[in-house]
Amino acid sequence: MRKNYLLSVFGFLLCFAVFSQSSNKSYKSFTDSLANAASMAYFDYDFNRSIEHSLELIEVASIRNDFYNLNHAYNILGVTYEKLEDTTRAQENYVKALEFARSSNNDTLLWYAYNNLGNIYSSNKKTIEKGLNYYRKALEVSSRIPGSDQALTPVMNIAWTYLENHSYNKALPYLQRAWNLFKNSKEEDLLTKSNLNTLFGMYYSGKEDFDLSREYFEVGIEAAEKDTLIAEASFAYEEFAKMLFKSGSFNEAYTALDKHQTFREKIFDKDKQLQRKAVYERFQTEEFKKDLQAAKREQLYKDEVLEKTQQLSVVMVISLIVMFFFVILLFRNNKVRKKLISQLKDKNGELKLAKEEAERLSSLKTRFFSTVSHELRTPLYGVVGLASLLLEENKGKEQEDDLRSLKFSADYLLALINDVLQMNKMEAQLIHLENSSFDMNSLFQGIIKTFENTRKNKCVQLDLEVDPSIPVLVGDSMRLSQIMMNLVGNAVKFTEEGRIWIKAENKSCSNGKCLIYFEVGDTGIGIPQNKQEEIFEEFSQLKTQNLNYQGTGLGLPIVKKLVELFGSKINIQSTEGEGSVFSFTIEFEQGEEAESLKPLGIDISEIEEKTATRILIVDDNRINQVVTRRILEKRDFQCLVANSGEEALEILKSTPLDIVLMDVNMPGMNGMETTVKIREFNSHIPVIALTAVEVGEMKEEILAAGMNDIINKPYDIPQFFNTIFRNLLQPVA
Repeated sequence: MRKNYLLSVFGFLLCFAVFSQSSNKSYKSFTDSLANAASMAYFDYDFNRSIEHSLELIEVASIRNDFYNLNHAYNILGVTYEKLEDTTRAQENYVKALEFARSSNNDTLLWYAYNNLGNIYSSNKKTIEKGLNYYRKALEVSSRIPGSDQALTPVMNIAWTYLENHSYNKALPYLQRAWNLFKNSKEEDLLTKSNLNTLFGMYYSGKEDFDLSREYFEVGIEAAEKDTLIAEASFAYEEFAKMLFKSGSFNEAYTALDKHQTFREKIFDKDKQLQRKAVYERFQTEEFKKDLQAAKREQLYKDEVLEKTQQLSVVMVISLIVMFFFVILLFRNNKVRKKLISQLKDKNGELKLAKEEAERLSSLKTRFFSTVSHELRTPLYGVVGLASLLLEENKGKEQEDDLRSLKFSADYLLALINDVLQMNKMEAQLIHLENSSFDMNSLFQGIIKTFENTRKNKCVQLDLEVDPSIPVLVGDSMRLSQIMMNLVGNAVKFTEEGRIWIKAENKSCSNGKCLIYFEVGDTGIGIPQNKQEEIFEEFSQLKTQNLNYQGTGLGLPIVKKLVELFGSKINIQSTEGEGSVFSFTIEFEQGEEAESLKPLGIDISEIEEKTATRILIVDDNRINQVVTRRILEKRDFQCLVANSGEEALEILKSTPLDIVLMDVNMPGMNGMETTVKIREFNSHIPVIALTAVEVGEMKEEILAAGMNDIINKPYDIPQFFNTIFRNLLQPVA
């Protein structure tokens, strides 16, 4: 309520000249006197007299259907009830004032009626937008009045509303416009100056520019105190205290609050005195009427006056006692407030320390998982690589089963590490989709091959159905592959015999986008109805006695989060003992056949038939050197080995080579630093990064260093050679 009352008064004064246009001089004189009496009583805080005179004006104006004075009277009633915080009656009177303003076809009356209704509705959180609409109507009407500066009031009210609701960016244009209107006004209005500077103080406080905010508040307070504007000074000190408290100036904030309370008490005292005066005047009027009716009751009247005076004295004594207790209560509240401010300051300090500690721990956690990723994958590279080599070279059947078990255990451990690290990155919101062109059929064929051995061991039929109408798509094929690998792996794990199917169907293609439906189903053990939500929770598993079904419980939660990252939702249909079907839809952009999806046009055998390819392996880990070298030598590569970046530079400067495999993490000069040095004297030789760190964490940094491609440890051997051959076949720049 306090917000717009003062600006209502400003607009109120501008309308006085309108209510003086009756052709009848006596009628005009009488209505003008009633209007002025109601207005003066309002400005003197004598609200009862203001209401009485307004009602008298309504009675007189109604006889002649005088829309001007009817509008004026209802406006006075509206602002009076608004000051008394009776918003219901204020709204009723403003609506009536608007009706008469429309009937009068007078823009000055109309903009003021719209502005007052804006005051009422904007003070209620539920009707703020309605209030803003009324202000905009007032602004539109005021712009039609030639040579008028009445637009200042609704402009300030709109800014005020946005500021009270913390919409500072929306408030700024209106503040600037109000300032320009104020500067161009003919006379200096201290009331407007005080309110406008206070509003700027609120704006810069919201923007946390506390120095500039203080300057505006001080100007606003000075203007209010200069013109003895009690309500404006109270409001300015209250908002100034909020700013000081927000900026941490608690002692100054307390002083400002004390000033605010002092001005509020002045308003309170003045209101009470005027209300008692109004009661006494009404009493005198009644007694005067009694004297006119019967002089013989004069003595009785005097006795009643004496009795009423005594009662009034008692009431005054009681009021003084109540005020005394009120002062004591106020003093106590001030002490409690100071204590609470001190406690709040301490709590804010504790909260800041806790926040800094949480950020530090989060950073440590991220670095820890990155380190764990590298430290676990590096030895696994040796285990998986050596196991693969031994399986290829071992001719006896005695150790084949043991070697296969060793490789399976290493692969399982790698999958477990990847799941845990993937879940950690999702929780930290570090995973983002990357777009590239891909062919759906080729992607799914690769997934089928991955599970070929497992499928044969279980006697499971694995069917693939890819809609031939699916074009080349643009999207994150790696994340899609993760989703399908987890779903197919889950189906293979829980299906001892029967059928597993993978399906991709083109639902629609329009405006360069395609909606693709995916489905993975099996005829396995199925999932009970009451467990179908639980399986998507982290570390959740179905209870089973079959040890073949054990796992981390992270596969389906990862699927759920990745599908949601694509903006979709995973669906499940399952019957216990009959199987399960997982499905979802993703919208991809339709792409053109990319060069990366076309055949290279050069047979790899062309490279192998040439002089043996010379390759430099740069790695500080001896086991990794042995594994990488033996894998390459089986394909007739000539291998040189460097134990450090410095040694690699010396070899490259003195020996012609075809390609470099560069470990990223090495003591001393790491792989990226070494590559930067290589590019200073050799810009064409392909350099491929070997890293056990998650590719997404440092992909941009690796490529920026001048490396051509990336291979993750432990790597898939076919993918390993595909990456090498792809870079060897690239034309020399």
